[in-house]
Amino acid sequence: MKPLIKCDSLVKIYKTKDLEVMALQGLDLEIEKGELMAIVGKSGSGKSTLLKILGGLERASAGKVMFEDVCLNELSEKELSAFRSERIGFVWQKSTDNLLQYLTAAQNVAMPLAFSGVSEKERNERAHLLLDMVGLSDRYNSYPFMLSGGEQQRVAIAIALAKNPDILLMDEPTGAVDGKTSERLQELFRKLNEEQGITIIIVTHDVRLADNVDRMVMISDGKISTERLLDGEYAVLDKAGRVRLSKELREAVGITSSRVKLEFDNGKLIIEPE
Repeated sequence: MKPLIKCDSLVKIYKTKDLEVMALQGLDLEIEKGELMAIVGKSGSGKSTLLKILGGLERASAGKVMFEDVCLNELSEKELSAFRSERIGFVWQKSTDNLLQYLTAAQNVAMPLAFSGVSEKERNERAHLLLDMVGLSDRYNSYPFMLSGGEQQRVAIAIALAKNPDILLMDEPTGAVDGKTSERLQELFRKLNEEQGITIIIVTHDVRLADNVDRMVMISDGKISTERLLDGEYAVLDKAGRVRLSKELREAVGITSSRVKLEFDNGKLIIEPE
């Protein structure tokens, strides 16, 4: 079975007049349909760049992104725009990037459907249904300034779901709320994933999300370093047979040099400091 998304040797280079910055350095990643996963990394690790490429907001400098049988690299700007509109839902950290301040919650959710030939009655019904789904049935007519940070993010999620996207991309969705609100939002992510079957990818620096997702991918220096599944943490073996160990893991076991000692014991490979 083909993955929903496959990233093959992604490279992204940002160029200025005097400088080139390589945000992604040959990144490989596969995402299955229906996954609830987090991409975690420090500032500058390349995680937000990866999200933008997955969502068709930016193009890779090299490598390939396959969305089922669609190669994003080969789409024209018009086709890429249509792809984003029809198949991707976005939720950003700042409420000002998600919500129009002069519209009510219901009007904000209905807005994406206004240019899709959907009648006003159907738009309103869809908006109310989605606000009910995210726990805001009493906030239809509330403006953003009347909502808490967590409520604003719930409206943003409803907006992202308005057109039934295949995948929901979230950039630091819990970054601007307190711990208790973050936990409630994480419960909502799980509920939407399980009940609606939607694929959810959360880009964050908050490793606490690891307990509430099925898979956590750690990105460092533009590449996937480790993955954490429900049954443990795994290092990533790339196409050249190389294993990346995160800085935190190296420090934890006392690896300080560029060489490590390898031993084989009863079918197991043991990596030790030199």
